[in-house]
Amino acid sequence: MLDKRNFYINGKWVSPSKPNDFEVINPSNEEPFAIISLGDEADTNSAVKAAKESFSSWKKTSKEERINLLEKLLKVYKKRFDEMAEAQSMEMGAPIDYAKSALTAMGQSHLEDFILRLKSFKFEEHFDSKSNNHIAYEPIGVCGLITPWNFPINQIALKVIPALATGCTTILKPSEIAPISPMLFAEMIDEAGFPPGVFNLVNGDGAGVGTQISGHPDIVMISFTGSTRAGKLISKNAADTIKRVCLELGGKGGNIVFADSYPNAVRDGIRNVMSNSGQSCDAPTRMLVEKSIYERAITEATDEANKIKVDIASKKGDHIGPVVSKVQYDKIINLIKSGIDEGATLATGGPELPNNLNKGYFIKPTIFTNVTNDMQIAKKEIFGPVLSIISFETEEEAIKITNDTEYGLGNYLQTEDKEKAKRVAKKLRSGIVYINGKAADSGTPFGGYRQSGNGREGGTWGLEEYLEVKTITGWK
Repeated sequence: MLDKRNFYINGKWVSPSKPNDFEVINPSNEEPFAIISLGDEADTNSAVKAAKESFSSWKKTSKEERINLLEKLLKVYKKRFDEMAEAQSMEMGAPIDYAKSALTAMGQSHLEDFILRLKSFKFEEHFDSKSNNHIAYEPIGVCGLITPWNFPINQIALKVIPALATGCTTILKPSEIAPISPMLFAEMIDEAGFPPGVFNLVNGDGAGVGTQISGHPDIVMISFTGSTRAGKLISKNAADTIKRVCLELGGKGGNIVFADSYPNAVRDGIRNVMSNSGQSCDAPTRMLVEKSIYERAITEATDEANKIKVDIASKKGDHIGPVVSKVQYDKIINLIKSGIDEGATLATGGPELPNNLNKGYFIKPTIFTNVTNDMQIAKKEIFGPVLSIISFETEEEAIKITNDTEYGLGNYLQTEDKEKAKRVAKKLRSGIVYINGKAADSGTPFGGYRQSGNGREGGTWGLEEYLEVKTITGWK
């Protein structure tokens, strides 16, 4: 059993103000493998105090100094890459090969890209040649960062790195379900030699440390990734102190498959939605298929889903692992049952455990057909390996169905007609549109419309989230 009860505050690992043990569960076997402590208000206040005191000096560091430290962090990250992958695999159930090639690689990619963007970023610029006005970009201050369990180090990198890069100081509250990789990241920060107080980590739950951070008067910005429900609560709690609030929330992505899509479009869509056991906020969980290829698509989708293996996270190979917790497992199973009860056709999968797996939070890749957009499985974010297939007849109908949701994070479309692809992409109400399976490049902005959140993470846009903009007149 790993003892991870301490917090990282003001450059040191310190004991919690009072004991509050919490077991971290391995979702592959339902057994605890680590103990952390959930912090209380005294721990939060201590971390905020350290961040506030360090801000006065950290904000004055040069861009070159911050780049130097981030490059040292990158070296440490590369050295401990496998440790990071193993931590994520154990805590949230990602198969070890996926934890390396996707989860941990994402963290490294973001770190590399932020260093690149920081090198060319201008913190001061003159307004224009005829003006005596000058524009300055200044760090916003002490930032509270709350990260999820589904892509642990990815989300930490998207928040902590731009905050530090712009001269802000930070308090990180990672998910209590997946706290081991964040604590390893804190070790990396320490090894790289960042000044005390610039980065602090306090474990805790949303109701405790999360609420304390979002309402703390000395924290000027909150960046949160998680459920829309929690995002609303954070926004309300932050309102009294007029914090800047950046939110990356839930999604219910639509994947429009036109009749003229490329040959493997349906199969690739299945692989995409089942990746990470369906625990991705921009997963394409609604597949909209043009009526003329609907039956063929069902056959291909079912066949591809049945090829996907489910197994424990520690095994090497191309399979999906368990979902992260009993709470998530129960939620997903209940939504699968609701799909059956509401009259959708269960094409494959279902609520039973996969063969040979009688322990762990495992769910079969599940596909529903004959789904209408008013069913619970089509409306709610399931956050598991579950896909709804919906038919459409016209381009306009496909767009209407896709946009008929409270979310707007990621949408997808498949067609070999380039002009149609561009036309449809512009009409979809989401922060990103993926055409023909093409991935977004590092440094592009990521975020949502409507109840999928506000603000953007990644690249120059990610840096700007942590900056105030100042106009100075009479500069010349």
